[in-house]
Amino acid sequence: MGKSEPRLTADALKRKREREQEIVSQMITLYCKGNHSARRPAPLRGRGGEMQQVREGAAPRGRGSGERRDLCPECAELEAYARARSEHCPFMEEKTFCSNCTVHCYRPEMRERIRTVMRYAGPRMLFHHPAMAIRHMIESQRERRRVRSSR
Repeated sequence: MGKSEPRLTADALKRKREREQEIVSQMITLYCKGNHSARRPAPLRGRGGEMQQVREGAAPRGRGSGERRDLCPECAELEAYARARSEHCPFMEEKTFCSNCTVHCYRPEMRERIRTVMRYAGPRMLFHHPAMAIRHMIESQRERRRVRSSR
């Protein structure tokens, strides 16, 4: 981060993390629906600790709550992993997205899985979540230019 760039406030950093997590969650959801529609959704724990099954097409139970819609167990695991990586990222203030980061904190297996999701869901985001996709593209371009100019 350059000297002229302001540091993010705690609130702005929190919003940035939530935005990144929401983008990744939406991409994983698109991928899962397109590739794993025959698989059963991952179970969720209810308020009393009992296991509950999420209905296909159910609405989200709360933004950022960690509870998932209709993901298969493999995609639910990937989403939880991606969320944990984002929560503990020490570079969040300095980077825009993981793809622009010089440190790769994902395990090789999970990195390959998230790349597969990104390749599938990236182009589809324009149709399913156009505002989110366009904002992501603009922020990524800004970051690439910033990195190039700081070299």
